Amino acid sequence: MTFQFIQIFTDMESESLILFFIIALVLVGGAIIFSTLVAPNSFNPAKSEPYECGIPTEGPAWIQFNVGYYLFAIIYLIFDVETVFLFPWAVVMKTIGMRAFIEIIIFLLILGLGLLYAWKKGALKWV
Repeated sequence: MTFQFIQIFTDMESESLILFFIIALVLVGGAIIFSTLVAPNSFNPAKSEPYECGIPTEGPAWIQFNVGYYLFAIIYLIFDVETVFLFPWAVVMKTIGMRAFIEIIIFLLILGLGLLYAWKKGALKWV
């Protein structure tokens, strides 16, 4: 029994897998080498400066931002992902019926409580 199991993996499948990885490495490596040879290179000091909306930077590039900006971005991402879950639910709503409706109400209630919590903590105030 064990011998048959080992023989299955030593047949054509493992050779195909090895060939696949070799071809992948050759193609990816070839693309990287080709792009370094063909791409134009310019060693202008202005290229290494940080670029911010066409406005020249003032001061050091590594400054600390207020944590409120990060909180605002994370909350936005959470509620942005929420809409991704609403589309599949809308597609299957008629086929599943009342169960899907109750589940989405619970889902929206939990997200609403999260929004209320963030609002009460002041995470939605733009600094």
